[in-house]
Amino acid sequence: MHAGFGLLDRLGGRRPLVVDSLLALGYVGAGLLLGQEQPPAGWRSMDMTGAVLTALVGLVLLARRIAPVEVFAASSTLWAVFIACGYWPVVNSMPPLLGLYTVAATRRRRTSFLCTGVVTGIWVYAGIGNIDNSSMPTVIAQAVLFPAVVLVVGRGSGALAERNRQFAELTLRLREQQEENALRALTEERVRIARELHDVVAHHMSVVALQAGMASYVFPTDPAASRRALDTIAETSREALEEMRRMLVLLRVGQEGQGDAPAAPDGRHDTDSGHDTDGGHDTDGGHDTGRVAYAPAPGLDLLDRLLERVRGAGVEVTMDVAGPPARLPQGMALCVYRVVQEALTNVLKHAGPTRASVAIHYAPHSLEVCVTNEQGAESAPDNGLSPGLGLIGMRERAKIYGGSVTAGPRALGGFEVRLTLPAPTTV
Repeated sequence: MHAGFGLLDRLGGRRPLVVDSLLALGYVGAGLLLGQEQPPAGWRSMDMTGAVLTALVGLVLLARRIAPVEVFAASSTLWAVFIACGYWPVVNSMPPLLGLYTVAATRRRRTSFLCTGVVTGIWVYAGIGNIDNSSMPTVIAQAVLFPAVVLVVGRGSGALAERNRQFAELTLRLREQQEENALRALTEERVRIARELHDVVAHHMSVVALQAGMASYVFPTDPAASRRALDTIAETSREALEEMRRMLVLLRVGQEGQGDAPAAPDGRHDTDSGHDTDGGHDTDGGHDTGRVAYAPAPGLDLLDRLLERVRGAGVEVTMDVAGPPARLPQGMALCVYRVVQEALTNVLKHAGPTRASVAIHYAPHSLEVCVTNEQGAESAPDNGLSPGLGLIGMRERAKIYGGSVTAGPRALGGFEVRLTLPAPTTV
């Protein structure tokens, strides 16, 4: 009975009206067929009145999901009338039991117990109506056992359905919260990157202003120096315009830029890209209030200082450069610096004392930076690093320049972060 009711309820959750219609018709058909058999002693044979009552008892089940208590009351009343007319009670015993199951699964405990008592009372009434041919102990046992089983099954199914509903709501809330946290982290990271690009543009413009002043000053006496200053202004202004364009695209979060946002964060925020590996503010390119407003942001020339600080923290780190070095726009150099800084910070946080390497490869059409580390003694096996929201910052920086960042564990242990950027278009 449990398996049958549970299956019907699962099917009903998908196509309630169709399932309940088939269920009602099935009970009507089964009742009419059973009524054609010779009833036990003391009960009258099925006639037209009995057939009509049987049809009504089954058809009321069509509305069992809409009004469970009312449907149970109607089917139980019609069943009692069917018994009072002298017909065999077993013919229409199932529809009231199904109505009891629906009430137990969807209504309060008090209502469920009351409906159980109604079924028990009708069952006992049927036994008393044919007491000459009935065993009252058997009737009472059936009147108590059958409704009790249906009650327990119905209450259990209702509790399970409620837990599933709560779990689905909780899952939806968690997913929405994760997406909101990911979007917030992405927005904050883009704003942080935009501030650094703002420093780059401001530095370029300060250079333009100084060179313009010098060109104006030396123009009467040294035209060659004035021309060199104008060339510097042209070159610097082109770079500034390119960085400004990238910054505006980056800040367009609510439009097409939002479509590139990742669906969910990779984990927790490992490190702040605007902070140095020693835990303090990055004095090479951060936003300290005491520094000069237009000082340049950090680039490849400051990688040696970054590596020295990492070595001082207990990580043996080396750097190899392959290929003829190319001059990078300051924003791209800042991107390389921040990715290396983020990767080495993760090594300090997650790998403990170990060895790491930074490899920079200048190719004709691309720039590749690879930061790897060995498996540290203090790190968990196969985990190495757990790239979190810091990876979002790396990828966003690379995306500005048409590049990409990949990160993951190495086959021989440890972790690898690989940055690939196209060759710079502005020099």
